[in-house]
Amino acid sequence: MYCAARSAWPLAVRAMQCDSRCSALPQPRILLCTICPCHQGTRSRQYCSPCLSCCAQRAAATGQALLVALTDVEKMATPRKLFFATATLDSMSETLRKCYIYLNQTSRSFAAVIQALDGDLRQAVCIFYLVLRALDTVEDDMSIPLEVKIPMLQNFHTYLYQPEWRYSQSQEKDRQVLEDFPSISLEFRLLAKVYQDVIANICHKMGTGMAEFLGKKVGSIKEWDMYCHYVAGLVGIGLSRLFSASELEDPVVGKDTELANSMGLFLQKTNIIRDYLEDQQEGREFWPQEVWSKYAEKLSDFTKPPNIQAALQCLNELITNALQHVPDVIKYLSRLHNQSVFNFCAIPQVMAIATLAACYNNPQVFRGVVKIRKGQAVTLMLEATNMEAVKGMIRQYTQMIGQKVPGAGSPGARTQQIVVKVESLSQSDGELMSRGHLSPIYLSLAVFLAAVSWQYWQTLTHTSEEYVHGH
Repeated sequence: MYCAARSAWPLAVRAMQCDSRCSALPQPRILLCTICPCHQGTRSRQYCSPCLSCCAQRAAATGQALLVALTDVEKMATPRKLFFATATLDSMSETLRKCYIYLNQTSRSFAAVIQALDGDLRQAVCIFYLVLRALDTVEDDMSIPLEVKIPMLQNFHTYLYQPEWRYSQSQEKDRQVLEDFPSISLEFRLLAKVYQDVIANICHKMGTGMAEFLGKKVGSIKEWDMYCHYVAGLVGIGLSRLFSASELEDPVVGKDTELANSMGLFLQKTNIIRDYLEDQQEGREFWPQEVWSKYAEKLSDFTKPPNIQAALQCLNELITNALQHVPDVIKYLSRLHNQSVFNFCAIPQVMAIATLAACYNNPQVFRGVVKIRKGQAVTLMLEATNMEAVKGMIRQYTQMIGQKVPGAGSPGARTQQIVVKVESLSQSDGELMSRGHLSPIYLSLAVFLAAVSWQYWQTLTHTSEEYVHGH
């Protein structure tokens, strides 16, 4: 049984295991806990009062908190924002409340899974995300002159220690994280020093890398890897260090920067490949010239129908390049022990491999948007909760890519080689692996059912807000 109060705005719900043996129920159940009543009619009031009461008692006894709506706390024009309380609403500082509001405003994909992380790691990752979102907003804002933007990017890490620093001239949709940066930087300075050091270090390196690539097109494959390292690989490295610093994961997770970097590169390359047309329309180019110049005079030529075969050859070569990171993804995920961290890391990776399978040899990449189906996304979110399941999904989608390889030739042969290697590494070990001594698999299923519900209600209510997606 799932116990959830459904509302008319998107819900990002954290699941917790409730020992409902204290109620009349015959066995423990996994509940989705929220104290957001519906008021939209009885048809959508789908929660079990005894279970909700029991779960609330457990929450009070353990010090865990339920989700609380901010509609009565913040005077918001659109009362759809939720945050995950670390204790109770009354005990949360005003600046921390704002940080969780900004998290939900700026992140379509990550808000729910960040809020599902365990312990103080949740808050550290939330602040890490907002700091990098602010940095990325500076990079994306074309209204900021280069003579202003470059030193801002290079010095951004120092603003974390300047209580009054803010930037109020941004024209970007996520400008609130710059306009109210003092709230974010304050919560950063309240984090444990081990978290602060990681966040500041990654912010410094990323800002330096962004400044280096401003106004510079990606030329070689090596430069493509370096760009992806600066904008995504460093995120993977920073997150891995936070995981280890929290002691939820072993030290090796944070120390093996090569694997962590590869995790980020796989996601970023997938985004770049998928977003070809959107980037072209916005005047951005991230495909490496070393590859596309073999097939066209200009990268924009791929949008022209007569060039579709050349475009597909280039597309397939880039997807083959991205697939080289999958063995590292498998190795990285196999080291994780904490269920919430595993979920946080595995979901984007299986979404990425599914996206590449949808894009491979697909002319739609050059005509519109390629997306995995909603039902497919739900299945991935619900099932990517243990290593054996993830291996099965990786194997499934690499096989799909292998079946789509066109004809003979060296590019296709290279793709098939990688497909065979990934299939070998993703073979089942013969039994379903649990995530150690932590919550059973059903708990993580509940977490991601909640995340899907949040995105489903977002779509259903036609929210007008722009959420961050991709690079």
